[in-house]
Amino acid sequence: MAFQKRDTRQPDRILARQNQGEITEPLMQFVAKEFPDAPRNDVKKWLKFGHLMINGVVTHAFDAPVEPGQWVELNRNRPFAVFRHPRMQLVYEDDDIIVVNKGYGLLSVGTGSLKKEATAYDILKSYVKEVNPANKIFVVHRLDRATSGLMMFAKHPEAQDAMQHNWKNMVIERRYVAVLEGFVKEEEGEVRSYLGETSQYEVYSRPEPGEGLKLAVTRFRVLGRGHGYSLVEFSLDTGRKNQIRVHANDMGHPIVGDRKYGAKASPIGRLALHARTLRFAHPMSRRDMRFETPVPARFLKMIGGLKKDAATTPKDTEATAD
Repeated sequence: MAFQKRDTRQPDRILARQNQGEITEPLMQFVAKEFPDAPRNDVKKWLKFGHLMINGVVTHAFDAPVEPGQWVELNRNRPFAVFRHPRMQLVYEDDDIIVVNKGYGLLSVGTGSLKKEATAYDILKSYVKEVNPANKIFVVHRLDRATSGLMMFAKHPEAQDAMQHNWKNMVIERRYVAVLEGFVKEEEGEVRSYLGETSQYEVYSRPEPGEGLKLAVTRFRVLGRGHGYSLVEFSLDTGRKNQIRVHANDMGHPIVGDRKYGAKASPIGRLALHARTLRFAHPMSRRDMRFETPVPARFLKMIGGLKKDAATTPKDTEATAD
């Protein structure tokens, strides 16, 4: 007979309050107002040990701003689970989805290989089960192991189905940034071809349609050039396997480190491709969700820096929901 490990942890007791006023309040002041019976020392302990969240983000700062419309959650029984992992950053989480910034070299999901290694899926599954052993994670899309950047997972089947079954309409914008070998002459343009895959799982490109080939359209814009490299932003009209990597090679400027598709060298020890922007309609509320990460610092260093307006974003990963 199999025995299931009993969860002996004290259950969460979460209280939520929304700032329904018209002014921003410091967290300590807001909590004191909303929980007037709580001793001040208790409030200090809640802050210190991670019992308080603002809009789903744990904070320890007594003067953290609580803006109009934002929610403050208090877990009176124990600290909130906080995601920490050296190869992945948690960007956004709610009851339906999780958005992460995946590091390069990390698989999105398992490949079926007998060799077991940690994946983004495994890491997030462990995290949500720490919150509640019954919680699950569901795959929505993937990033290549060698590609870093933004990707999302669902927290229940309904959210997964809403995204996957209507992906073209739900995903509004996807932008990548890459360092290419050589100087790309055009400032912007479009690459259009038909992609297929060999029995060795290598994607190839043809200018005309053919049996088994699928149309792929990639748009590009040069952000900067220097030291023999070009920093280029890509956006996808279609989402084929290895599409950007193959189309960069079609341009005559393979992605740095991409020896599979024509690169001559790997000066930074990785594929220089990063999923920078992800914008989609929330699968349940249909809110416009947009997330953006900075251009990786090593990409900028390769071209000797970049103009401020093209390279920078807010200090932390930007997330907006309209």
